[in-house]
Amino acid sequence: MIVDFPDIDPVAISIGALQIRWYALAYLAGFLLGWWYALKLIKHFFADGTITKAHIDDFLSWAIIGVILGGRIGYVLFYQWDYFSGYPLEALKIWHGGMSFHGGALGVIAALFAFAWRRKIPVLRLADIIACVTPIGLFFGRIANFINGELYGRITNGTWGVVFPGGGSMPRHPSQFYEAALEGLVLFVILFLAVRRKAIREKAGALSAIFLIGYGSFRFFIEHFREPDEYLGFVLGHLSMGQVLCLPMIALGAGLLLWKKSKDA
Repeated sequence: MIVDFPDIDPVAISIGALQIRWYALAYLAGFLLGWWYALKLIKHFFADGTITKAHIDDFLSWAIIGVILGGRIGYVLFYQWDYFSGYPLEALKIWHGGMSFHGGALGVIAALFAFAWRRKIPVLRLADIIACVTPIGLFFGRIANFINGELYGRITNGTWGVVFPGGGSMPRHPSQFYEAALEGLVLFVILFLAVRRKAIREKAGALSAIFLIGYGSFRFFIEHFREPDEYLGFVLGHLSMGQVLCLPMIALGAGLLLWKKSKDA
């Protein structure tokens, strides 16, 4: 059975000239639910006073800036440099779309270090909390990608193939759902269980390492089903840009785990 793409308007709310898209609401839901879950974590699992509610409240704005600036800069550098190097002012038009998760992750990491240094709190402790909440935003973001009919998968003969408006007449993998399931739900559950293990959460940086390895591995796998970006194709043999960017992410997570293990030995 081939599934036609559902007739979903990317604009969730329209009031005159004001248009609020599902993609914007996905970001909002991710930030708000992530903030709420972070407060639960510091209440039940990080209640030593090192990270407080005030820290989480204040860091929310830093995280938003890190995601937006990092995501846009990452998209420009990693995916569309040839275009934006010729039209640099176009990079400012973020309402036209174009964000990179890996760029957003780098932006949040930079924000983590700057915020922790300014507030004199352990950066890895704060990073562990943010790692646990990030899959929430990933889940909603991937659902919004599906609603937008973007970042769809490769052509498939499977009965679950979807005919996307911009993907031609052939059914394709709904890879956005694969990513929502693995990078969102499954990774959330893994971290949900991990944070409840005292031996893991007391090793500052362990949860962050699990996130880096988990996301990098899941994304690398799903890229086998996702259509490579038309303007890039494969960038290293049969590897897409997303897969190439996941490799240092996995390596960083593994290195962080090995470093923590060597310190505890």
